[in-house]
Amino acid sequence: MSTFKLPDLGEGLVEAEISAWFVNVGDHVVVDQPLVAMETDKAVVDVPSPQSGQITRLFGEVGDVIATGAGLVEFDGAGAETESNGDSGTVVGDIEVGDESVSEQATQIKAGGGGLKATPAVRALARKHDVDLSVVTPSGANGSITRADIERVAALLDKVGPLELLTGARKVMAMNMAQARDEVVPATLFDDADISDWQSASEATVRLVRALVAGCRAEPTLNAWYDSHAVGRRVLKQVDIGIAVDSEHGLFVPVLRNAESLGNDELKSGISELIKQTRNRTIAASELRGHTITLSNFGALGGRYASPVVLPPTVAIVGAGRSRDEVVARDGKPVIRCMLPLSLSFDHRSVTGGEATRFMNAMIADLALSD
Repeated sequence: MSTFKLPDLGEGLVEAEISAWFVNVGDHVVVDQPLVAMETDKAVVDVPSPQSGQITRLFGEVGDVIATGAGLVEFDGAGAETESNGDSGTVVGDIEVGDESVSEQATQIKAGGGGLKATPAVRALARKHDVDLSVVTPSGANGSITRADIERVAALLDKVGPLELLTGARKVMAMNMAQARDEVVPATLFDDADISDWQSASEATVRLVRALVAGCRAEPTLNAWYDSHAVGRRVLKQVDIGIAVDSEHGLFVPVLRNAESLGNDELKSGISELIKQTRNRTIAASELRGHTITLSNFGALGGRYASPVVLPPTVAIVGAGRSRDEVVARDGKPVIRCMLPLSLSFDHRSVTGGEATRFMNAMIADLALSD
């Protein structure tokens, strides 16, 4: 057996982190075949094999930090510690690595780390303790995260309990919200609709859907899909309304198709069936995608106004809050009227303020009708 040790990957680096293995135990490799990708403070470096032979052991897993001169790969045969030029450049024996920040330069974390800085060893420690670097306040030089920072946060997380990984609908919601944050330029318009003349038997969600369709007729540009890559939009004729449904399993958005062609009775039965199937978890996956605009009637639970989140590729979402009696002026006299708070969030890349206002005005006019 012979052991190939991690060579100095440049400028006297004392360690490097395993980024990816290209081989497995039992593989037969040839000279200069890439064995492993090692991450340093400056780059990810592919380390080639110094010899041909069968691999019998890999020292470390992805994420582990290996000291320069420590064992990296074991071969069945001799010669692993000499290269074709006769100088391996490796350091024989164990190397003690201190905790001083000068031992390596901290690199900026571009994905999921909020622009924070940390050395490979610190990142490995964070993975070991399941610490998200984005929640760590750095205390090191030049805003870098230290081992002490990781240990402090790890101790705090131990006290608050284990991490609950999101699954199913909640995980999808988290991913969708992150996409919306990264892509959409949001703006929100607020107003009230006077619904005092509604009949007692009126169904709030039905009336909201009908008013949303009226808004789309007045200003079709809000019933659209925006293409971030092409920087263009598709204004759609068919109004497929995604209706936000709260359930014990998370937030779902089933789609009411062709809402523009449905009468009040069809709207009522269609909405009722969608909500029933969603909460029973019997709705088809195809009925949870492809909506053109969204409605969130959160007022059924509580709350007055909100800034609903626009989910790409749609460009608008209407939120309805809890209705209330309010003193308003009519013909110069104070009267009590029932007012419905409305929130319209839109993607300002695709929708102008004027278009959003015309859409809102059309909704308010429809909601003010008695039937």
